[in-house]
Amino acid sequence: MIEQNVTDETEGKDPLIFGRILDGKGGARPIRREDVDAWEPEAPGELLWLHLRRHAPEVKPWLVDYLGVPQATSELLVSDSTRPRALREGDALVATLRGINFNPSAQPEDMISLQLWCDGKRLITLRKLPMQTPRDVIALLDQGVGPVDAGNAIAQIVEQLVVRMNQSMVDMNDKIDELEEADLEGDAEELLHRISSIRRNCLSLQRHMAPQHEALLQINRDAPEWFEDHDRREVLESIARLRRYLDDIDISKESALVLQDELRARSLASSEHATYMLTIVAGIFLPLGFITGLMGINVGGMPGVDAGNGFWIVTGLCAAILSLQLFLFWKWKWL
Repeated sequence: MIEQNVTDETEGKDPLIFGRILDGKGGARPIRREDVDAWEPEAPGELLWLHLRRHAPEVKPWLVDYLGVPQATSELLVSDSTRPRALREGDALVATLRGINFNPSAQPEDMISLQLWCDGKRLITLRKLPMQTPRDVIALLDQGVGPVDAGNAIAQIVEQLVVRMNQSMVDMNDKIDELEEADLEGDAEELLHRISSIRRNCLSLQRHMAPQHEALLQINRDAPEWFEDHDRREVLESIARLRRYLDDIDISKESALVLQDELRARSLASSEHATYMLTIVAGIFLPLGFITGLMGINVGGMPGVDAGNGFWIVTGLCAAILSLQLFLFWKWKWL
């Protein structure tokens, strides 16, 4: 079998991850690397699908010298420029697409690029990091219910790429729902960090998914003749689904922004209330401090000193001032 789990020692050396010959009936059979260069269809409707490691040193020479891919196209396929796009080159379709990164320790917004080239008889896909989408399609082929032609294969790859984005949308919406139901009186700094993280994720996903939407539209408009009408309809379904995901991202961004504004407003209100209370307390004790300071200076002849009841006079005066202040603050609705 060509397809197998690749160890770190072999990753990056062998350009071929797997190879399949689609039989045109939903099934496929493996093909060895040494048989790829001389491959010719043995029956009508057969399609050669090669899934390659983009960063392997042998990939570019193999594409140009043995698989007949034009030099300029091969440079595009192995390039690190992975912004989603699609173009037609004669009777071939060239595209760069992106999928959610589900590799360990990776963030979903760290999307993985998938380059593809197809002339209707051969389909070549390339990736740098492991991704599940091609293996999902391979699993369908092994069950005999996979794509039956080149257009159908591309449509299913596109569908799997888009469908897998749904889990990231669900996870992100769950986080927002959790924050909306949470007590916003908790640790404001932690909550703001979580909300900011959600907003960054939304922006990152949108940055990759918006051009992917345009790339899929380009595939649907300009695909060669071997891309049949039913394949275009499947791509249109994927485009509509991706459009809904983009709308969900916009809603998630707005929800996160509302939460962030509410949290900041509550923090500001709490800070203002504390400042207000400190101002009230200062306003109460300022005149009292002035009176006690004035009466406490060590100067002969101060009123009440000789009578021996100066302390009670000052205390009574302070009590009167305090009562008057509290009455006025209550009347002015400061308290």
